[in-house]
Amino acid sequence: MSIPRSEYPRPQFERTAWQCLNGEWQFEIDNSDSGLERGLLDRDLQDRITVPFCPESELSGINNKDFMNAVWYRRSVTIPSEWEGQRILLHFQASDYDTTVWVDGVEVVRHRGGFTPFTCDMGKATGTKTIVVRARDDHRPPQPRGKQSQRYYDWGCFYIRTTGIWQTVWMEPVPEVSLRRPRITPDVANSVIRLEQPITNNTPGLRLRAELSDKNGVVAEAETAADWDFSPRLDLSIPADRRHLWSIQDPYLYDLTISLVDAEGKVIDSARSYTGLRSVTIDGRAIKINNEVVFQRLVLDQGYYPDGVLTAPSDEALKHDIELSMEAGFNGARLHQKVFEERFLYHADRLGYLVWGEFPDWGSEGRVPWQDDNTFTPAFVAQWLEELERDYSHPALVGWCGLNETLYDRQEKITNLDDITRAMFLAAKAMDTTRPVLDASGYAHRVPETDVYDSHDYLTGKDFWADIERYKERHAHVGDGKVHTNLRDGHEMSLPYTNQPYFVSEFGGIWWSEQVKKGDNKSSWGYGTAPETHEEFYKRFQALCDVLLDNPHMFGYCYTQLTDVSVEQNGIFTFDRRSKFDNARLHEIQTRQAAIEREAQKTTR
Repeated sequence: MSIPRSEYPRPQFERTAWQCLNGEWQFEIDNSDSGLERGLLDRDLQDRITVPFCPESELSGINNKDFMNAVWYRRSVTIPSEWEGQRILLHFQASDYDTTVWVDGVEVVRHRGGFTPFTCDMGKATGTKTIVVRARDDHRPPQPRGKQSQRYYDWGCFYIRTTGIWQTVWMEPVPEVSLRRPRITPDVANSVIRLEQPITNNTPGLRLRAELSDKNGVVAEAETAADWDFSPRLDLSIPADRRHLWSIQDPYLYDLTISLVDAEGKVIDSARSYTGLRSVTIDGRAIKINNEVVFQRLVLDQGYYPDGVLTAPSDEALKHDIELSMEAGFNGARLHQKVFEERFLYHADRLGYLVWGEFPDWGSEGRVPWQDDNTFTPAFVAQWLEELERDYSHPALVGWCGLNETLYDRQEKITNLDDITRAMFLAAKAMDTTRPVLDASGYAHRVPETDVYDSHDYLTGKDFWADIERYKERHAHVGDGKVHTNLRDGHEMSLPYTNQPYFVSEFGGIWWSEQVKKGDNKSSWGYGTAPETHEEFYKRFQALCDVLLDNPHMFGYCYTQLTDVSVEQNGIFTFDRRSKFDNARLHEIQTRQAAIEREAQKTTR
């Protein structure tokens, strides 16, 4: 029986020995969350589920769309005999939301958060072990849940929920003294790849080695004592004749091998990785990649699938979404209200596809009657830090944004929203000094020193061509320091704009579905009125893009959205990834030179 999603789940820190634990697990729904009292920890479970797909999905074999306050998993695994004497690490790439794991009846870890990985140390286990997992996911309290609906059904831009395990489960052996996930930083000005390497159980006499290579062999080597610093660091200097920048036109990657060596020169632990030599800088209102202005033609990607919900049905499906986006003329994406699988970023690195990392902060919003934007908790910052740490080393990632469309009521006192916005901004700045940080996408900018400023601007009226004239006017004065901002009940939610790089990070969302063509305008939705013909769609799409491409003070845009998602049918592609339009024509509309790129060329001549 083939194992679903059996590819290596952590491609930027890869060891040779590992075992995928996806496939059939025992499973049971525990709606009253009384399973521990009822003995579910100690007995076989009633159903079977296919991991890593969530029980709401078709691919799981459960396909239960109702609320599930808690779910249980159970599986026996046999530790390979060749792993004897090593510590066994059990990894969960993601499980939603409060997860507890027992091994042979002993609790080994608790983790809160539905989008980031966590690890259990099973000790020097041998033989057969029984793993039991309980995941609690109450839909009512405020918590980071992204676009998961808190109602029974999909509505608006909220979709089917994800409960429990939804990314790969796997295990690997590591020595007692071992490498942990490194932080890899490119330094383009000095032609250096900088490695910061945490070590578990560091002991005297150890040394850290690293080797950078390309298709022609070794490019650079470095070695340092590992026992002098809490996390040893070393620099890999790239000679001028082997210097090759990572870019969207040429996503060049170096291979990286990291080794931990004892006093006798024996390799204790080693791992493979990769990196790209790439910089991100701000120059006035421009964001530069490798000191060159690149207009960011981004698309909003929500990462939902009809059969897998948040989980891609295959690794190829992850890559295919990027290829579809590039086919339509986009060079990157806002990864919207979801922490995408690590392998998505792996494919973005290899394809030269820019991405902005975003935290799935919705779930504490004023869009449901019993919550508002003052219900954020410390869990939001903790889970954001986990995402920042996981994805730091990917060259395709060019910016961070912790919050989306936060709502701010006009009042004189400092609120919880002010605190959480600043905390998440500072967390990103502290974790990563190499990329710009946007404090909040659209709506309430509450951090005066935010690196980037933006707005969301959809045309929702019945007359698109009247609306487009107002749209042009709203974005005509960026060069004068006057930008469009989102209002709430007629009042400003944001602190004043202070000439940061500016872009419209959500626009478009043009409604197009087969139901509308058949006269059904109730079973789906998009922004504004639906075009009557394909030709009308192309004209609207070009008119919207032209306003932003022709603005010499706009560094990019983000079009809503890549695919339809459930009832929100305003994608370039259908939910099952079929083309709605002539992608070559969309590509031609988007890929002409933007004004900010043209102006940059003039100044460099």
